[in-house]
Amino acid sequence: MVGMTVMPDIFEEISEQVLHDKKWRLIVWNDPVNLMSYVSYVFRSHFGFTAEKAEKLMMQVHYDGFSVILNGSREKIEGHVQAMHGYGLNATMSQEA
Repeated sequence: MVGMTVMPDIFEEISEQVLHDKKWRLIVWNDPVNLMSYVSYVFRSHFGFTAEKAEKLMMQVHYDGFSVILNGSREKIEGHVQAMHGYGLNATMSQEA
């Protein structure tokens, strides 16, 4: 019998690679505690956003209940989620579809 070579499951490897390549979203949620001015301040001071951009995102949080603040790698977004928690904001992350 001729020796057989076992090939790795290429589809499994590709699926794993696709999972790691997808971007993640930082989502900040509205809450009944933090003032709108404070949320805007956090966006300006932590992310370096202009006052206009921070205000726009804060208004999305206020009126829509949440806002996608930025996209990035899982590690980057995890760090920002923890930072938002440190500021007392309710933040989560989700993977883009």
